[in-house]
Amino acid sequence: MSNSPTPGVINVIKRDGRNVPYEAERIRIAIVKAYMDPRVMGASADQSTSVQEKAQSFTDSITATLQRRMPSGGTVDIEEIQDQVELALMRAGEHQVARYYIIYREEHATSRKLSDGMQVNDTDITVTDENGTSKPFDSEYWMEVTAQACQNLENVDPSLIFNEAVKALYKDINTKDIPQAFIMAARTLVEVDPSYSFATARLLLNSLANNVAKTLNISNNSRDELYSLALEAGVEAGVEAGLLAKELKKFDIEALKDAIKPERDNQFTYLGLQTLCDRYFQHIGGNHIELPQTFFMRVAMGLAIYEDDKTARAIEFYNLLSSMDYMSSTPTLFNAGTAHPQLSSCYLTTVPDDMRGIT
Repeated sequence: MSNSPTPGVINVIKRDGRNVPYEAERIRIAIVKAYMDPRVMGASADQSTSVQEKAQSFTDSITATLQRRMPSGGTVDIEEIQDQVELALMRAGEHQVARYYIIYREEHATSRKLSDGMQVNDTDITVTDENGTSKPFDSEYWMEVTAQACQNLENVDPSLIFNEAVKALYKDINTKDIPQAFIMAARTLVEVDPSYSFATARLLLNSLANNVAKTLNISNNSRDELYSLALEAGVEAGVEAGLLAKELKKFDIEALKDAIKPERDNQFTYLGLQTLCDRYFQHIGGNHIELPQTFFMRVAMGLAIYEDDKTARAIEFYNLLSSMDYMSSTPTLFNAGTAHPQLSSCYLTTVPDDMRGIT
């Protein structure tokens, strides 16, 4: 394709320097995707007539602005077009949509940075799934996972993690071993900068989320959706397996779902999250049924079982625990909400070591 713009036609300067024809449809699709973010409307936005009409209206407005600026044609940078989308959304009062459109841009910017630094020829790596089927390594998926793990972290380079991880991969590696390769690759970089500990924790969380979704047979399209489903499904599975107290089913689960704050997962360093996974989260047959925030909620529910307004008190306890403003002792974290809720802790005191003092 020629790099020279065509007179009378608007062209777009891509990030790789190419000039391509302006396509309004790409803008419309990007706006619809912003509405489809789970924190806005979710997947239903794609079927919403009003969303489609709004997206088309914004697109027409942006196209008209560009044509007014360049009546004889010309070139415009892709970043400027995206700036116009954000401005149009903000002017229309669609602040939440604009916010997630900005986040969408940042995520793709990180993915491009990772792609630019990638050094692997993924055709050299094959993986074997749980059915024994061999297939090519999905580099695009793992690039996206790594980019998301590094999002908003300073001094963290996703390409370093990715390139280190693929060095540990080999022909016909089992798919269940790939997450650990990425976790270990990020972990080795913690000595380079402590921020890599947060990236490592997010990679571990991604692996945990996939495991929990599979164990509970629920969707994992987004972290918000996963948490909404995992709390109820985890309680049901835990009670059925005899792990959790039947009283947990008496709470207002819908209210508890709404109270969960998935973004608090980002507080964890690798060591903290790994400790919870290894020692505290409930599991069935070696497969976890709890995520960090459902774990905190389960503990909170266990503490609130005998309260008059148990759901409200559970939410209060959850907010204290999940924000880490307060943390219960180990026996409470182990046992609250379980079928055997022994919450007592050992402690030191100054009682004399004789029968008179003991009694």
